[in-house]
Amino acid sequence: MDTTSFGHVRVGIVILPEDRWWAAEPKWRAAEEYGFDHAWTYDHLGWRSLVDGPWFSALPTLTAAAMVTSRIRLGTFVASPVFRHPVPFMRELITLDDISDGRFVLGVGAGVGHPSFDATVLGEPELTAKQRADRFIEFVEALDGLLTTDKFDYTGEFYRSQGARNLPGPVQRPRLPFLVAANGPRTMGLAARYGGGWVTTGRKVDSLDEWWTAVAEQAARFDEKLAAAGRERTSVQRVLSLDAAPVYSLSSVEAFTDAAGRAAELGFTDIVTHWPRSGGPYEGREAVLERVADDVLPKLQAT
Repeated sequence: MDTTSFGHVRVGIVILPEDRWWAAEPKWRAAEEYGFDHAWTYDHLGWRSLVDGPWFSALPTLTAAAMVTSRIRLGTFVASPVFRHPVPFMRELITLDDISDGRFVLGVGAGVGHPSFDATVLGEPELTAKQRADRFIEFVEALDGLLTTDKFDYTGEFYRSQGARNLPGPVQRPRLPFLVAANGPRTMGLAARYGGGWVTTGRKVDSLDEWWTAVAEQAARFDEKLAAAGRERTSVQRVLSLDAAPVYSLSSVEAFTDAAGRAAELGFTDIVTHWPRSGGPYEGREAVLERVADDVLPKLQAT
């Protein structure tokens, strides 16, 4: 698909927090040098098939990345309430926003819908889908208040704060932007109310065509949620995680170009891919990434 026929699309990349810093640092530097608009890392205590391997904490990793970059926006993809409380998390976010000089974006999600290492390692009971959504809504509401209001009080079923201080506050005002991950109706409503951006992973299906159909349906539903919240469609970034599809977006230059073009056709303002790994998940070759950076990114980002 010829990406030159589509409008401006911002492109981000996820760098998993699995390498020692001497090996990770060149990737973060390269993400900026290649021309990516944003770079992300996962925020987990351990993740799926990689839980038995090396894994580093997200916010210290992003802090280090902020120190070796100057332009690219940085964020969590995504933080969740599974092992975090809004009050200490708010302090960490304000610190990272300061160190990055206002380049930080909080990607935030509800947490996976099946027992995950993040929950089981803490001995937490499995929550119902409704409880996960309830907790997520509280988490976002509380963070919004904590980041914008000094001496903030909050009382919910899952979280409380009493006179929480937030000085000096974020660099970005009134607060750093939220990128809210949402596939269901309640969480889409949350994204429409609080999100500077909405991110979707589509639906887990077997074929690529089915996945794109599901993404289109979700994009239409999010439009409805925005209208109900009284927000303009152009006021919210629409972000698609390309590698939730059955085909890894950097498996070839052609695969990435096609995915980017289809995302743009559906009105997504941003797309996110993953740095190629030597094995699954996201198995691929860095030569493909370099070709995409050289040949495709300039076309996508042209105004």
